[in-house]
Amino acid sequence: MIKQQSKATPTALALGVVLATTFGPSATSASAPQLSDAAGSYGITGASRVHFSVAQVGGGGIIGDFGKFSGNFRIDGNNIARSSVEFTLYPESVETGESRVEDFLKSSAVFDSATYRTVTFRSTSVKQTGPDTAAVEGTLTARGKARKERFSVKLMDWNSRSISFIIRGSIFRSPYGMDVGTPIYSNVVEFDMNIKGQKH
Repeated sequence: MIKQQSKATPTALALGVVLATTFGPSATSASAPQLSDAAGSYGITGASRVHFSVAQVGGGGIIGDFGKFSGNFRIDGNNIARSSVEFTLYPESVETGESRVEDFLKSSAVFDSATYRTVTFRSTSVKQTGPDTAAVEGTLTARGKARKERFSVKLMDWNSRSISFIIRGSIFRSPYGMDVGTPIYSNVVEFDMNIKGQKH
């Protein structure tokens, strides 16, 4: 079997919001929103989707989602680099459609959700890479181990009250002590998240 690691998210995941807002303001269209419009504090909503997959030799693999997560981010309209994001993922909420696989992922062989109830991600830097894209780096902590991880962010929708963006990232499982099943199962967990934020 294999395990997945978050990232967090995570994935990493919350820091993408900060980057996303920089894109809206930087757009060249006359009707594009300005950074100052997007400035403020936001909360990640339950309408978001945190999806992951782990490939398997010969095809197949493990795919699933996390049903429970939370996060907040603050956008500094004057200096995006000073914006901040925090994201928390709850491994106990992993969903794959197969109870056997879910129980394995929650076990001590992978997430050990009974001991480590959360996976967290806190941004340390945000860098715009295009009109509607950015790269976010931060510290991902899982099973008591912390590492720097990087995610790509693409702005999908934005208005004065809400934000929607896609965050993608590839996380190695082994550094977090979750490499069971390799090499039959890939050591890499792919995250493909649709994150939605609501302004406070």
